[in-house]
Amino acid sequence: MSRIVVSSHPLIRHKLTLLRDVNTEPRKFRELIREITILLAYEATADLAVAPVKVQTPLAMADGFALQERIGLVPILRAGLGMVNGIWELMPQAEVWHIGLYRDERTLKPVEYYNKLPAAATVQVVLVLDPMLATGGSAVATVDILKRWGAGRIKYLGIIGAPEGVKALSQAHPDVEIYLAAIDSHLTPEPQKPGDPPRGFIVPGLGDAGDRQFGTG
Repeated sequence: MSRIVVSSHPLIRHKLTLLRDVNTEPRKFRELIREITILLAYEATADLAVAPVKVQTPLAMADGFALQERIGLVPILRAGLGMVNGIWELMPQAEVWHIGLYRDERTLKPVEYYNKLPAAATVQVVLVLDPMLATGGSAVATVDILKRWGAGRIKYLGIIGAPEGVKALSQAHPDVEIYLAAIDSHLTPEPQKPGDPPRGFIVPGLGDAGDRQFGTG
């Protein structure tokens, strides 16, 4: 099974509460996505390889370290886009490649519609970015694509997961570490009457992360 890390950091707990609030407007919602991503990325990158280097300070030579691995960010379109800038603030050298998947609302299966990965892998570590790990279908399909591409180490960064999605991803790809701010209760079932939420949404969740970021809900 995958290593699953659910952060208990007080700042993440506070910001996640604001993110869930139905009254949080898109601009603030995007800011919170960025801030939570920065905090999660700090934990997810703790094992990156470094090599010793020396640098000249104004006073003397000092021992230091330089990253040895090339990092790739793969946001799952479109909701994952909001997580890129936060990590870029930490690692401006990271490459970004986009994979577009949408969830068929009838089958809940992912459908690929965009993929601009180069012919061969250009990075050693890939961070898959998607705020919501619901059924896990899109995450599993993305990791499938990245492994065929030749990616070495792959990690998943999300904000909220459902037990069903965490289980699906960890069973399909037990070598992929999963970093989340929270694991919620369950997914919504098939609607029984008009007004019921669509099937496959995380409860309590925060709604549609893409719509709330881009003001399209």
